[in-house]
Amino acid sequence: MKFEAKCPATDGDTVMRGVGIKRIAGLVALAALSVDQLTKWLAEQWLAGGDAAVAPFFNLVLLHNRGVSFGLFQSAFTQSGPWLPTVLALGIVVVLSVWLRQTRRRLDAVALGSIIGGALGNVVDRVLRGAVTDFLDFHLAGHHWPAFNMADVAVVTGASLLALSSFRGDKQ
Repeated sequence: MKFEAKCPATDGDTVMRGVGIKRIAGLVALAALSVDQLTKWLAEQWLAGGDAAVAPFFNLVLLHNRGVSFGLFQSAFTQSGPWLPTVLALGIVVVLSVWLRQTRRRLDAVALGSIIGGALGNVVDRVLRGAVTDFLDFHLAGHHWPAFNMADVAVVTGASLLALSSFRGDKQ
């Protein structure tokens, strides 16, 4: 006789078995990491000769950020090299991976996979280049948002999805 664990149905939220959750999160993380690395490679190729104005509010620029998000703590991390932010990011990935093992909701898996993939994208940059490649520059009326990349987009998207999930409550 074969026994199979059944997950209770919930209204509007899919509860999945652990293997399915890990697969979803892994695919999302791999997609985020791949898109990030591809777009950074393209930025390095296309912007080596200089910045490009795309729209009145958007430029493509080529920056190498040795700090953390939005260039914060750049001077502190320039002195310590890429290893301190790399170790911090890897620590965050470990914590998120433990969280992922405990979740059973698809939305949380997508969110955690997105954050993990984005964090790993910036880790790859730090290990290979010593700095994170940023190239997206939005601005309005002379005020520029700090340049960022697709790894940053993945992290912010994942964090936003986790916030949405927390507002929806636990429907398991």
